[in-house]
Amino acid sequence: MSKLSKEEFKEYLRSIREVTEGPFEELQKQVEVTNKFPEEFFDLAREHNLYRYALPEEFGGWGFTEKEILQVQEEFSRGPGGMRMHLHYAADLNWRILNDYGCEELRQEYMPKFCDKSVFTNFALTEKTGGTGADLHSTAIKNSEGNYVLNGEKWLISHTDCSQFSYVIAVTDPSKKGDERLSAFFVPMDKPGFELIPMPHMMGCRGAGHAGLRFTNVILEPKYLLGEEGQGMEIAMHSLAISRVHIADSNLGMAQKMLEMSIQRAHDRVTFGKPIAERQAIKMKIANMATVIHALRTMCIDFADDYDRDPHGPCINEKAAMCKLFSIDAVRTVSDEMLEIFGGDGYFEDSPYGPTERLYRDCRALWLEEGAPSVQRITITRDAYKNGGRLLYQDWIAGGDLS
Repeated sequence: MSKLSKEEFKEYLRSIREVTEGPFEELQKQVEVTNKFPEEFFDLAREHNLYRYALPEEFGGWGFTEKEILQVQEEFSRGPGGMRMHLHYAADLNWRILNDYGCEELRQEYMPKFCDKSVFTNFALTEKTGGTGADLHSTAIKNSEGNYVLNGEKWLISHTDCSQFSYVIAVTDPSKKGDERLSAFFVPMDKPGFELIPMPHMMGCRGAGHAGLRFTNVILEPKYLLGEEGQGMEIAMHSLAISRVHIADSNLGMAQKMLEMSIQRAHDRVTFGKPIAERQAIKMKIANMATVIHALRTMCIDFADDYDRDPHGPCINEKAAMCKLFSIDAVRTVSDEMLEIFGGDGYFEDSPYGPTERLYRDCRALWLEEGAPSVQRITITRDAYKNGGRLLYQDWIAGGDLS
């Protein structure tokens, strides 16, 4: 538990909701056009300690537990999708990979700078020709001087416009097969040969700074290697497990907001002399929405309990993938039901009834973020095969084994 009292924590959550549904919503009007966050957004995020709350205390953070982090994230996920994407990343991958796998020199130099966004990173795994798995083509081969020479391209990388470093997964030993070929690096973006490739605006989550990365003979000293050679996919997958749950929690925040808006609209909209909230068809929709939201929140809490007990526990990757997979269906159900309840009024930009159209667009980016549904199913199946399907059952009976 953080050092905040229960009442202080509740007040902090209230302040996050206020800034999300007030100033962030106002700023998003220009972001929808420019596709770039104004400096006021970063100032507000600093003012509300949104770069600090998840960071370990030894580096100037508040050291929130995973359960507390998810509660904070649910609040800011009620707002604009691009800002949610930036803030969710700030709470997990931004600092966590360096803290877990970086050398002591880099940790001491950069970890304290994450608390106020003096340093920000992006995560570069995806490639046009190699997807996000072991078939990546970017290379980082050692030269005669013992440095790594990075070459290749990455695609669909977020936060490139506000980052100083990039976590890059690349092939270090082409002679090996599968995951053993890959290693992870903490790459300064001002290195010669590091180039950004512009991308068009996305359908939703505007302002998240998407671009491609091109590396041409980028020289990396050995200190920029994260972990050990051949550990790249392990680092990526453990880090992605946290991010996948944060994405599920993002879907939860958006779904909760859509449910509340839908209930309010159902009470306000009158047809044939009575509010549509009294009609059985609408009651069925609200029931569907509320049920999947409750199930998703329960899954996220269950993961957080596991993670707070043991960040490297046997259920982490499997449960993270389950959370993200279920969250996609949950937010799809909720957003579709919301649009039907609002009718044509919900399909317009700048609707007087709330950001229905933008929420509908924003939530669909999370179908793909940190792996499409098929990737989540592969992760779940891989771990289920490892334990014969008994791992989650054993967890339920407190580690017992009835086989």
